[in-house]
Amino acid sequence: MKPLALRITLVLGACLAGPAMAEGVLAQLYAPRPPAGSAFVRVVNPSADTVKVQISNGAEQAIGPQQLASNYTVVKGDQSFTVSLNGKPVGQLKVAPDSFNTLVQHNGEFQILNDSNGNEDALKAELRFYNLASDCPKGSLKVADGGPVLFADVASHATVARGINPVSASLSAGCGNATSEKLPLPKLEPGDHYSLFLTGSAAAPVLSGQIAKTEGYGK
Repeated sequence: MKPLALRITLVLGACLAGPAMAEGVLAQLYAPRPPAGSAFVRVVNPSADTVKVQISNGAEQAIGPQQLASNYTVVKGDQSFTVSLNGKPVGQLKVAPDSFNTLVQHNGEFQILNDSNGNEDALKAELRFYNLASDCPKGSLKVADGGPVLFADVASHATVARGINPVSASLSAGCGNATSEKLPLPKLEPGDHYSLFLTGSAAAPVLSGQIAKTEGYGK
């Protein structure tokens, strides 16, 4: 189906479903889009303290134990942008155009983890796993209760991803023989991107997760 035909079909279906849904679909269709060469950046805070982060001119967001990662913010690719924590600039970084990136502080500096190489199958959901646990050279993620291993030997401060068919399951992660408590997956839809963060320590690993989201773009 051509893009114009698809757009007409979406709008017509939304209008038939009701004015509220139609308004939401129209807002998505005609919302401002980031210019070519833009990039998307978020920050993860694996510590026990909640901080407020601002990326470039984006909205200030609270990240910590309840929500480890901020939403992705649109920045200009190949141009420096500022990251602020609790209102104070703490670093200037630059990322490649047309890329998705997660920033995490490591040894006093922001490390850039490339999130771009992931699932491209629109009929599947994506699981992206980050090993951010201290003293954990090889992290792993598996389906709980004896299920298959999804990711093995993930290096410290590294990320990997794969596509899955949306299913109901509980996952656990760990370092060596130490395993986190089980984490039930939320109901995922095709095209969803779900981030899983291994934090804590090698002896006491913690697994948490959240749906990856992007801030709305305003010109």
